[in-house]
Amino acid sequence: MKNVGIFSGSFNPVHIGHLALANWLCEYENLSEIWFLVTPQNPLKEGCRMLGFQTRYEMVEAAIAGYPRFRVSDFELSLPQPSYTIRTLCALRRTYPECLFHLVIGADNWENIEQWKDAAALVEEFPVLIYPRAGYDRPAPPPPTNVRRVDAPALEISSSFIRDAIRQGRDIRFFLPESVREKAVSYFMNPLNGNL
Repeated sequence: MKNVGIFSGSFNPVHIGHLALANWLCEYENLSEIWFLVTPQNPLKEGCRMLGFQTRYEMVEAAIAGYPRFRVSDFELSLPQPSYTIRTLCALRRTYPECLFHLVIGADNWENIEQWKDAAALVEEFPVLIYPRAGYDRPAPPPPTNVRRVDAPALEISSSFIRDAIRQGRDIRFFLPESVREKAVSYFMNPLNGNL
């Protein structure tokens, strides 16, 4: 069975923190692949404006091009909205029975996992890998459970930091993959997109 990490997010925009974490998980956590699952709209981020889905999808696609262990997915577009992680993982399991899906989440998301739909079933049915985020240290449950903290390097870069830095005219060339930088800069420098 193929071990696949599901890295779900808005990727608004994708940045080197996302890519470095995914790379580390493939190399150090025995994952065959990481699927970047671009979400149409996170139910816990209602009211947060984002780049259009297609733009975000294309940025991830460009960022991971040429690396065989990364894959971009629009799987949630085929599911009812809003996107709930438990529904998505169950649908993925039915569609790809040859894969064992591991949910990849940050320690910040683990802090409020109880707010997620059917959280108890989620952590019982699917392995969950928690990567570090500064200021969040709620422990994972002790074994035996499907939930485990990973010792990935903590790169405290966020998409909101990227958007703000671009709007401030800062040179952040090493924070974004070169393949998406020009598109992100032109989009976020446009005053019509100031609220994204």
